[in-house]
Amino acid sequence: MRSRAAIVREVGGAWSVEEFELDPPRAGEVLIQMAAAGLCHSDDHIRNGFMSPPGAPKTRPPTIGGHEGSGVVVEVGPGVSGLAAGDHVVTSFVAVCGHCRWCASGMEYLCDKGAGVLIPGMPTDGTFRHHTLDGHDVGHTSKIGAFAEHTVVAADSLVKIDPDIPLVPAALLACAIPTGYGSSAHRGNVRGGDTVVVVGAGGIGTAAIQGARINGATTIVAVDPRESKRKSARDFGATHTAASAGEAVDLVRDLTCGVMADCVVVAPSDITGDDVRDALALTRKGGTCVLTGMAPAGGLIVHLDVQDLVLMNKNLCGTVFGSCNPRAEIPLLASMYTAGQLRLDEMITRRYRLDDINTAFDDLLAGELVRGVIDFGIA
Repeated sequence: MRSRAAIVREVGGAWSVEEFELDPPRAGEVLIQMAAAGLCHSDDHIRNGFMSPPGAPKTRPPTIGGHEGSGVVVEVGPGVSGLAAGDHVVTSFVAVCGHCRWCASGMEYLCDKGAGVLIPGMPTDGTFRHHTLDGHDVGHTSKIGAFAEHTVVAADSLVKIDPDIPLVPAALLACAIPTGYGSSAHRGNVRGGDTVVVVGAGGIGTAAIQGARINGATTIVAVDPRESKRKSARDFGATHTAASAGEAVDLVRDLTCGVMADCVVVAPSDITGDDVRDALALTRKGGTCVLTGMAPAGGLIVHLDVQDLVLMNKNLCGTVFGSCNPRAEIPLLASMYTAGQLRLDEMITRRYRLDDINTAFDDLLAGELVRGVIDFGIA
């Protein structure tokens, strides 16, 4: 069949919205019609080679962007169980095989199959289902390719949701919400009465603020240089705001009588060494500093006060997908949205058509969005 998608053809190039050929799903695969796709800085990082290791080739095969999405199942391939035509689904850029050591240990977010998301080709057999009209293979970001009207993905990369949940806000359950929420709730282990600092109040940071609020934090400080995002953060549960980490240090010291924050979530679009240093300065004795944003591949110079880290018993850790298990927690987060605990609609700053994707990314990179969404108009 033919469909349309936003494709990037060279590192750093603009998105090209064009038709492509899509093969039917094979064993273990599913054809879906996309309803919505969220705009994430990770898509821009992949487009620009930000996440490629040093020395990696600057050329790439044509690639469909997008990993955060929701849609409707059109067809399932042989051997797929638990999904059928008409089902509503959310994509998961962390595929879940259910059998590896990590899945069996309750850590689906570290699934061995999910670890290969940046390798081109289908995770089922390494071949391609997406092709240019002249027959060249087309990659699909994170094995998803959410910036397409239709895409074929592995069943392991899909989570079924209740059909009563609106599909456009549901797209945020594919990345921003679990990554941010889990950074607070799981990796940061936020509990009632805690003081939490969230650095970066975009989509993931806003979800981290909500995770802190829902799990009982009484003081939540949102740090962002943009006034509009500081204002927005208060709507989602931030009790205080600061324009920089340096400004936040004095504020948090005053709020906690010198104790500092129980949890600091670092969620800018890309993490620098200074961000890590500043976040640890905000973290109390025995507290946890969670690195949630991305950093360039390769080495990153970080100047740490190692004595402070050791003697103050601080925890510095990373997280992928907010340490959430997709199959269990995407439906759980969806139920929290239905119950009114988790706010998704309000996070969507702007909706765009697929043809406007370059404008959408200009807005994202200008800092104008909490979350932007490509709305395919089927829901």
